[in-house]
Amino acid sequence: MSLLVRYMRLLGPHTRQQVFRNTYSVCLGSSLPHRCYRSLKGVYGYKPQEPSPFLLSDDVIQRRAEESNIFRFICAYREFGHLKADINPLQPNERLVPELEPRLYNLSVDKTYNIKGLIAGCDESCTLEQLQSILQDKYCGHIGAEFSYLPTLEEREWFATAFETIVGEVLTTQERIRLAGDLLRSQAFDNFLATKFQSVKRYGGEGAESIVGYFKETFKRLAQDGVEHAVMALAHRGRLNLLSGVLQYPPVVMFQKMKGLPEFPPGMHFTGDVLSHLVVSVDLEMAEHSLHVTMLPNPSHLEAVNPVACGKTRARQKSLGEGCYSSDVSARAGDKVVCIQVHGDAALAGQGVMQETLALSNAPHFAIGGALHVSINNQIGYTTPGERTRSSDYCTDIAKMCSMPVIHVNGGNPEAVVKAAHLAVQYQRKFRRDVFVDLVCWRRWGHNELDNPWFTNPLMYSNIDSRRSVPDTYADSLVTEGILTQEEVVKTTSDHMAFLAEQFKLVDSHVPKATQLEKQWSGLVHAPGAIEVWDTGVDIASLKYLGAKSVYVPEGFNVSKQLKRSHIDTRLQKLTEGRCLDWATCEALAMASVLHQGILGNSFNIRLSGQDVGRGTFSQRHCMLVDQATDEMYIPLNHMSEEQAGHIEVANSILSEEAVLGFEYGMSVESPNTLCIWEAQFGDFYNGAQIMIDTFVSSGERKWLTQSGLVMVLPHGYDGAGPEHSSCHIERFLQNCDSSETSPDGEDVNWIIVNPTTPAQYFHLLRRQMLRNYRKPLIIAGPKMILRLPAASSDLEDMAPGTHFHPIIGDKNVNPDSVKKIIFVSGKHYYALVSEREARGITDTAIIRLECLCPFPTNDINNELLKYKKAKTFVWSQEEHRNMGAWVFVHSRFENLCSTKLQYAGREVLGTTAVGIGELHKQEVQHVMHQTFTC
Repeated sequence: MSLLVRYMRLLGPHTRQQVFRNTYSVCLGSSLPHRCYRSLKGVYGYKPQEPSPFLLSDDVIQRRAEESNIFRFICAYREFGHLKADINPLQPNERLVPELEPRLYNLSVDKTYNIKGLIAGCDESCTLEQLQSILQDKYCGHIGAEFSYLPTLEEREWFATAFETIVGEVLTTQERIRLAGDLLRSQAFDNFLATKFQSVKRYGGEGAESIVGYFKETFKRLAQDGVEHAVMALAHRGRLNLLSGVLQYPPVVMFQKMKGLPEFPPGMHFTGDVLSHLVVSVDLEMAEHSLHVTMLPNPSHLEAVNPVACGKTRARQKSLGEGCYSSDVSARAGDKVVCIQVHGDAALAGQGVMQETLALSNAPHFAIGGALHVSINNQIGYTTPGERTRSSDYCTDIAKMCSMPVIHVNGGNPEAVVKAAHLAVQYQRKFRRDVFVDLVCWRRWGHNELDNPWFTNPLMYSNIDSRRSVPDTYADSLVTEGILTQEEVVKTTSDHMAFLAEQFKLVDSHVPKATQLEKQWSGLVHAPGAIEVWDTGVDIASLKYLGAKSVYVPEGFNVSKQLKRSHIDTRLQKLTEGRCLDWATCEALAMASVLHQGILGNSFNIRLSGQDVGRGTFSQRHCMLVDQATDEMYIPLNHMSEEQAGHIEVANSILSEEAVLGFEYGMSVESPNTLCIWEAQFGDFYNGAQIMIDTFVSSGERKWLTQSGLVMVLPHGYDGAGPEHSSCHIERFLQNCDSSETSPDGEDVNWIIVNPTTPAQYFHLLRRQMLRNYRKPLIIAGPKMILRLPAASSDLEDMAPGTHFHPIIGDKNVNPDSVKKIIFVSGKHYYALVSEREARGITDTAIIRLECLCPFPTNDINNELLKYKKAKTFVWSQEEHRNMGAWVFVHSRFENLCSTKLQYAGREVLGTTAVGIGELHKQEVQHVMHQTFTC
């Protein structure tokens, strides 16, 4: 019998399956078959990685076969030891774990066993009792680990060795002294705030002070390994401790915030955010290495910031040209930039955005080389006991969804926390995969310092109140060992209290600094308070060249015959004629011309993200072509010129809205020179990302002065497709804008909301988004039925030099002197109205399109109205229901700003977006037309 066969018999069925799968993967030359992502060559933003083969040596297999029962016993501790680990600082672990019983493995207390080569660092023979002691020390102490389900044999072997090595390491005397100092200063900070700001909710770190040791160790290890940037996502718990104690945030700014003062200089147009959402961007010197740490602003919607941090991390990797953006075949994502996510226990288990975020972790065009996760496990969620906040044993069990290792650690042992951080960083650096640390601790107070936890958890808080703090307990242990003196402990605390007192004295004189629009954002400005017109036209000859390049395929590429005829040939013909260009063509021209700017000096890139965006929901785009013989992908826009500086990344996303939109927002706030476009499959589906829209996209600049040029394309239009495929709920976006009802808007509104009706308008919008010297989110109610509508086409002349986006489009098909009625409309409903007007033979009615809703085009409307001296009737017609669409938004602005009282024509109020019965839909259409033309 071969050694391999004998070894396989020692493994459980799950492990055998993993071994066979890994062997199969190595034979294929890729990690797993589906990771090829239809590209063995790679495309911009995705570079296939071939794994290095991993096989156990014959000697290792021989040793395990010789001591098969002992090895099975050791494997049991590796797989189940965490269940017996002493990781809860509030109570001992009395759990019975039958898998750790020696009798299951036919082991005898009377025998001596040779464990050489079976456990890291153990090369001697031992009795069963001694072996149990060794395994319990390693796997059932203050650190436990779950890693038996890791996807490759190499990872499982590495993790077992690393874990068994690191848990036995001893911190140096200087490391222990520094750790004690960090803990004591964190405690002093909380005590100082409790004295000076008794009525302020500060969400302190009391009970979880050892997290400071985690961060210090993590930053040090990352810096030593050559990492230059860390992007952090963190909720409120312990945030101020980390900011002031590790990230060098000036306490005086916090004190000013606690007194109700702003965190930005006077005169800036912002509303600010609460104390527990403060941010920092700082250079740290760690072990003679520099590490830049960026802590992102976060909303109170827990875990929502995590995909944003992932997106910002990938964008910074892109700007540094690492990983999939590098021409170096050995470059890996995460070489220079790492994401750190800090979770709360209840939120980690309960918030669905975490499932979506983890699902992105290894997806092409979203992978960032593995994030470091740490859960501050208070064992309680607001008032709910930990066991009621989830259905699984651990709050970190969601990590198993993507086979990510979890390290559980007792937060009452700061040195164990440091070791857990060390192990986590080592794993992430070697395998570039996510890893979790579950820091089990407790919360000294309630949800905040003003909350009474005794109402709902009296036994738990009786236990907590009887305990000395973690910093005091750890400092006492060092005093007992003679490493510190009591005087040194007192001095550490008193010195920090004195420093905080000095900072407190500066509250009335300190002037905060503005840190926005620096580094890659330098040269950009805040949007002006007036409306601007930007020339976004392009030379026609260039458009023809770029349009041809947008459908060019290399020789030997097997393009679909149908696409060759309907997409490539048709586009080339229309470009030659310069007429009747559809939406997809004008979009391609806009993107190509933006990328072409890179050849001329300003390097712009594009990221197109969303479900099925390469092809397009309606099979209209086809910016990503697939070879019909090989499945290989080709993106023509990335091959327009050998000197091309800008590229488009086509990121077909997972079936997620919230995490993916958050990811794209993170990309946009990091990279002002990247046109980030997120397209919903249908506009209705945006509401899966409502949290991201409310807390980041619409309000980020107002709260944090953080600009974003994110574009959201939301296919919209009532065409009988039913309640979930008809509306992007433009009324909700209008409700979230800060357009004024009583004074004209400027470009400084919080976001731009448009409903364009021609491909040229869309072309100008995309180009303007990059050419302006400021960034604003752009919400586009995108086309569906009119994607190929001949009437909704544009000519090259509409995109020539001197052309631009028009906030309104007047009616050239009527004589202004004969017009008695004006119908105002927005979006594709315009084409139905024009068709109906022609069918009725009406000649005295003008139809004017509002292409831009926010900022409201007051001056353009007033100038247009001057043309129609005889008009007496003014109608707003929409296909949406009265309680939806733009009606509620526009009618007051027309009356207040344009002195025009509108009549309403459209569907009546309804509690659902659209009807699902075809006959009802037809009746509604007839009703809208009748009301529009007869009122």
